[in-house]
Amino acid sequence: MPDPTPWIRWIRDDEATGALARFYDAAIRRAGRVWNIVRVMSLRPETLEPSMTLYQSVMHRTTPRLPRATREMIAVAVSKTNACHY
Repeated sequence: MPDPTPWIRWIRDDEATGALARFYDAAIRRAGRVWNIVRVMSLRPETLEPSMTLYQSVMHRTTPRLPRATREMIAVAVSKTNACHY
């Protein structure tokens, strides 16, 4: 039976150059590491900034109607439904 685990090529930290290297460096300063969910976009670094801007806008903004903890739980439920461990 074939392995169902997906394989996506990405650029390692020590191979990153230019804008991608700067993005990885910022990720390490911010979170102490580059998360794999970020690495999967490394072949298209032009998608990293808009993707992260959208994520931060949705997950980190202050809103009285939907607290961040609730947004995080929704993200977990969607990931679980989609069988995605991210």
